[in-house]
Amino acid sequence: MSTQQERFDQCIKQDSFIEPKDWMPDAYRKTLIRQIGQHGHSEVVGMLPEGNWITRAPTLKRKAVLLAKVQDEAGHGLYLYSAAETLGADRDDMMQKLIDGKMKYSSIFNYPTLTWADVAAIGWLVDGAAIVNQVALCRTSYGPYARAMVRICKEESFHQRQGFEAMMQLANGTEEQKQMAQDAVNRFWWPALMMFGPSDDNSPNSAQSMFWKIKLFSNDELRQKFVDNTVPQVHQLGLTVPDSKLKWNESTQHYEFGEINWDEFNAVIAGKGPCNQERLAARRKAWEDGQWVRESAAVYAQKQTAKVA
Repeated sequence: MSTQQERFDQCIKQDSFIEPKDWMPDAYRKTLIRQIGQHGHSEVVGMLPEGNWITRAPTLKRKAVLLAKVQDEAGHGLYLYSAAETLGADRDDMMQKLIDGKMKYSSIFNYPTLTWADVAAIGWLVDGAAIVNQVALCRTSYGPYARAMVRICKEESFHQRQGFEAMMQLANGTEEQKQMAQDAVNRFWWPALMMFGPSDDNSPNSAQSMFWKIKLFSNDELRQKFVDNTVPQVHQLGLTVPDSKLKWNESTQHYEFGEINWDEFNAVIAGKGPCNQERLAARRKAWEDGQWVRESAAVYAQKQTAKVA
């Protein structure tokens, strides 16, 4: 074993951060680029189902909050793309791979937002699931990724609270509004559980990622934590969880829940979800329409560099 490998292993063992200039195995670098790139893409694609409702938000306050939230998600994508670039990744290349279907993003964003309650459900359930995953990533072994997550988690926690507040207003409203809230929970509960990825038995990358402490908890552990956190919130709203097998286990102090529809999950991951093609088409159009901006910025940067030289 080389001295560099020994130093890397020691850093991982001692929970010290690996920094961009440190030596790291190629597989570690590639794993991080895949995960951080996918995470960044999820933030950017995640703007689409909510951005679709900015012009239709029910009040000026809701419109302003939603606009700010979508802008936050764009910022999160930039933080993560920047973290990936410290590993030698190219932002243009990552975006092209997304558009070509060679890089993934979170499965949840391939579902439509049919009503205003769906937007509230995304803020509450989807961002709530993201927080469970991302809080652990604040202690991930790669320094730039961990530091980006600290900032992101602070903003996501606000997103989750405003989503819950919006859902509470609906749940305490008219019968029609409460039914709208329940329908949104029915639509997004299971896709939110799918956000944590495949079961531990079918997750090919988890073991190595946990060995390197890129991930600190398994998919199923994070999923269980989300269920335990969120079921009491559903009950607080006077709504029901769409799972007939859900029950509290006194001995384990955890909720037991039904089996996820893995066929649906795999279909969405394979690009056959309700909105997969729509989401990629929107990103492709934005990428192509923005080409002149990127080219202009590159020319300007070259001119500024020449002046300094």
